Amino acid sequence: MPSFIIDHLISGGLITNYYCTSRCRHCLYHSSPFWPKDYITDEQAVACFNLARSFGCRSMHIGGGEPFLQPERLSAILRLAEEHQIHIEYVETNSSWYQSLEQACEILNNLRKNGLRTILVSISPFHIEHIPFYKVKGVVQACRKVGLDIFPWSIDFWSEFSSLDDRKKYSLEELENIFGPGYIARIPNRYWLVYRGRALKTFASYHIPKSLDNICFSEPCRELLDTSHFHLDLYGNYIPGLCAGLALRKEDLGSEITPDKYPILSRLLYGGVKSLLEWVSEGFGFHPRATYISKCELCYHIRSFLVKDKALEAYELQPTEYYFQE
Repeated sequence: MPSFIIDHLISGGLITNYYCTSRCRHCLYHSSPFWPKDYITDEQAVACFNLARSFGCRSMHIGGGEPFLQPERLSAILRLAEEHQIHIEYVETNSSWYQSLEQACEILNNLRKNGLRTILVSISPFHIEHIPFYKVKGVVQACRKVGLDIFPWSIDFWSEFSSLDDRKKYSLEELENIFGPGYIARIPNRYWLVYRGRALKTFASYHIPKSLDNICFSEPCRELLDTSHFHLDLYGNYIPGLCAGLALRKEDLGSEITPDKYPILSRLLYGGVKSLLEWVSEGFGFHPRATYISKCELCYHIRSFLVKDKALEAYELQPTEYYFQE
């Protein structure tokens, strides 16, 4: 039987907070205004930066939640990244914090002095449900004024949003009424969308349900070992692959992932979702539905059951709040 060890990190991000002004329908991390307003401490940030460097990663991005909700803390984290020789590729924002050009320039100029070079500005149908587009345009204008680079994600939506009233918010359904049938269904092909988190529910009706037999195969979930886009969060969790709600304690990187400490991750790695389903059905009385859109939906259903129905406390089902922020 092979050993599973994560001993090298390629590229990843630091999650400074899960609290967010928005509750976007695609959010991988179930961020929302209802999370605790926790923000990463200096000590935890330093530990994450040192860990990343020790495993070969020299650059990271910063995301959330919304990192800009505490700009003074974000400044401190940027300084620490520079001190500990981690290059920050970009910081993500949904622009909700924008109030005026003067205010935005003041915040961004201070962050630039502390090491900020590039901002990923979210431009998406999911964000315009919560944030009027004038705020996005204002942040872009402020970036240009203070000399910050802009990473627009995704610029594909800029022209159509520019045709709308930029002081209004628009639901996905309203956008479909404006831009025509099939608008929502086409979003995943225009946006780098991972069918996990809230996207599972949002786009479930656009997928053909599959029987349990067709989904419940024993192929190992080796994507959990992918370190090309990993995340470390403010609570000391390493999120494997892009599987939000699953975690390793960051201190366990470099050590074998064993069934005694990580029974869920181990089953997924050795026997796939089939092994996990068998274990939870026999040991916890879980009853799956007849159909799912993917193995990831089944896996999430199992994990949510363990946390919410069985109150299971486990290293790997973290942060627990994730499962209550659907």
